Amino acid sequence: MTTLTLNINNKSYQFEDLDPRTTILDLCRHQLKITGPKKGCDHGQCGACTILINGQRVNSCLSLAVMHEGDEITTIEGIGLPETLSDLQKAFRDNDAFQCGYCTPGQICSATALIEEVKQNWPSYVTEDLTQPNALMEHEIAERMSGNICRCSAYPNIIKAITEVLEKQIQQNQPLQTEAQVDSSNSALSSAVTGIWSPPPSEAQLKSPPAKTDQPSNTANPSTANRSQLTGVNS
Repeated sequence: MTTLTLNINNKSYQFEDLDPRTTILDLCRHQLKITGPKKGCDHGQCGACTILINGQRVNSCLSLAVMHEGDEITTIEGIGLPETLSDLQKAFRDNDAFQCGYCTPGQICSATALIEEVKQNWPSYVTEDLTQPNALMEHEIAERMSGNICRCSAYPNIIKAITEVLEKQIQQNQPLQTEAQVDSSNSALSSAVTGIWSPPPSEAQLKSPPAKTDQPSNTANPSTANRSQLTGVNS
């Protein structure tokens, strides 16, 4: 019997006889119920599944879980939860840098790594002068985020949100906030998941019509009231 130990969002998980073909994305979503990373194309082209491994962005749909024993794996839940949003999550919320929200977890994970890359003066494909600090130009940030697709085309506001946090971090020389830790038994996370989406226990339940409710409908614009709870977590 083979045991695999993975560190995900600063919590240790052990798996026995895990299928070696299992990706981190499927492991998180189906076995651990960490549903922040999204499955979009499942071919590493859309970026919806982006997570951080040792601080660097990775397409979790292409990365096998067995490759990452001993690595630090971080999903959107490890960056910030509804009550402890990171600087980037707040900036995305305040700048309306999302519409449907499906790509937002991957966008924020990618942008988190981007900020550290810029602070370490890593060049991109469009960096013009390798001897100078990285410029916070729109085309520079767009290139660094080119692996994350937003089908709602919220790109201008995404770039605006990232630029806002970049300028703050560079001016104040602050590390990016990533203080929230995920726990599958965390009541705050559980309530957030319950309030937004919960996987059906069976195909039969998925196909069955929703149960009627006597509760009055008072959700004319729920996205405005609950936006701070939705940003980048289980959107």
